[in-house]
Amino acid sequence: MPTSIILDCDPGHDDAVAILLAVSSPEIDLKAVTTCFGNCSIEDATRNALRILTLAGATSVPVAQGAGVPLKQSLELGNYVHGASGLDGPEMPEPGMKLSELSAVELMHRILEESDTAITVVVTGPMTNMAQLLRDYPNSLEKITEVIFMGGSTERGNHTPSAEFNTFADPEALDEVIKSGVPLRMVGLNLTHQALAVPSVVERMQAMNHVIGKTCAEWMGFFGSSYRSVWSFEAPPVHDPCTIAALIDPTLIQWQSTFLAVELDGKWSRGETIVDLHNRYELQANASVAIKLDSKRYWDLVLESIERLGRSQS
Repeated sequence: MPTSIILDCDPGHDDAVAILLAVSSPEIDLKAVTTCFGNCSIEDATRNALRILTLAGATSVPVAQGAGVPLKQSLELGNYVHGASGLDGPEMPEPGMKLSELSAVELMHRILEESDTAITVVVTGPMTNMAQLLRDYPNSLEKITEVIFMGGSTERGNHTPSAEFNTFADPEALDEVIKSGVPLRMVGLNLTHQALAVPSVVERMQAMNHVIGKTCAEWMGFFGSSYRSVWSFEAPPVHDPCTIAALIDPTLIQWQSTFLAVELDGKWSRGETIVDLHNRYELQANASVAIKLDSKRYWDLVLESIERLGRSQS
């Protein structure tokens, strides 16, 4: 039986691949895509989501626009990585679908309320929409299997030396979600930096005889150039699809149960995730944290899914 998910995202090159993976995989039942500020403005993130789903031929998936600003702090965006549009690189189709009249939180609540079974919420941007859902509809917790999110790290940051971008962008939101008690899985930089789109991966995308594969290759080209110029990476880490891949094949990632918190007050460390892998605080574990990725099998899964989707659209 496929895993039913709501994908809350801020597309974003790696979000784009996550959306394609969710659409193409029979193991996933994509109930909706909701958008948040993050890699770009909320307007651009929403437009990008509509264009990605149009490219994938998945125009029946509901899309709702969410938060444009964090709960508390000033807005910071990731255009310095993803370009002016948030999805710079190849030409993309114009949206072939309409945006939901509901807000992201309203759509999430409706889907959860109407579902006969619990649903997994996948968050690949800031946690703002998820926190607002729990503020507005606290009973939604009963219908959520788990929240699996891309964010944080057991080691270093990227947006700042200590904080990963998504957790820095709205740490108060993440703090509220952690404290809600919802089952939580974190896929951080320590894991996603094992998911590098090395040249052989991009070459396999380029060799696909369809628009989707070649579009993915061009996305990786732009994303890779950003990572080379900003962080001196030889290949870009494709973060967000790791969350979807973990649901498709649970054996791809090794996890560790641990205590998780996020720093709210540090002058230099705001947004840093505190991951107590060695139980130094002796506090009860409240999250599972991704530790090790089988990179080869991850890329085989992602690329086979892209190939399958592309052929179905040709």
